[in-house]
Amino acid sequence: MGIFVFLPLLLPLTAWPIARLAEQHLHPRVATRLLTAVAGVMALCSTVCLALLMVVGTAQLPGNPLPDGWSDAEVRAAVPYDEVAGRVAIPALLVVAVACGRTLWRHRRVRRRSHRALAGLPDTEVAVLPDATPYAYALPGHGTRDRIVVTTALLHRLGPAERRALFAHERAHLTARHHRLLLTAQLAARANPFLRPLRTAVSYTTERWADEEAARAVGDRRAVARAIGKAALVSRGTTLPALAGFAAPGPVPRRVAALLGTAPPAPRTWPSLFTGVGAAAWTAAAGTAVSAMASANSAVTLVVILHAATPL
Repeated sequence: MGIFVFLPLLLPLTAWPIARLAEQHLHPRVATRLLTAVAGVMALCSTVCLALLMVVGTAQLPGNPLPDGWSDAEVRAAVPYDEVAGRVAIPALLVVAVACGRTLWRHRRVRRRSHRALAGLPDTEVAVLPDATPYAYALPGHGTRDRIVVTTALLHRLGPAERRALFAHERAHLTARHHRLLLTAQLAARANPFLRPLRTAVSYTTERWADEEAARAVGDRRAVARAIGKAALVSRGTTLPALAGFAAPGPVPRRVAALLGTAPPAPRTWPSLFTGVGAAAWTAAAGTAVSAMASANSAVTLVVILHAATPL
């Protein structure tokens, strides 16, 4: 196991360059899936290695329920600086578990509250709330159909073309199941703080993905840009309830500028290794692969050592 057990905790640093470059040079759909996959795998690997370190640290505590052989010198020798690393891993893994559990609980609570807010309204794809606060969001189904929630205040401020763009944008969120990708990125950032840049990038690229899908659906990039800009302006400074506040809209000026500029590259286009974004993507992929191999190697090694140290 050796020093390899620490690699997955640090290898997320290799993904920092692609977190920024993917936003600018990849199609939003490609960028979102790439960043989410990298974040999810790296978070899982770092959590596995924390768990391995915790086993070594817990075995050293007096009165622990683990077999006595697990605290032998041979087991401790498998982890460099086992006295410090093993015991630090115990509260670290507890913090990760609490943070991830809290994120899941909050996500579930927000979705339930959002569905309860629609009780009594017709079961249609678009739910219009008589609310003076302008907002809109995509609400994934919770044993019911997916719905687009929008308030009368926002609809009154948008023209017909802008309304179509708004509905197409929210429908794209539901079709692509963006809430799952966003939740994965959030959990990854809770599991390893080095993955926070990827969470921020995924929040932006999912919005850009929905923007591009809306532009393709309505056939007017400027109408989508106007809808985004107006929605952001009229909702500025307001407190958004439930899922409307949970789903961050991303940096609106950058989204509008992207829609008014040139179209993004085709989804099937992959950058050359000899470009900045290509090198960053391959670096992140290599870091993810090394992280997976290091965590697997550490897990297998520790299991073999613990099995040998456990009396029959």
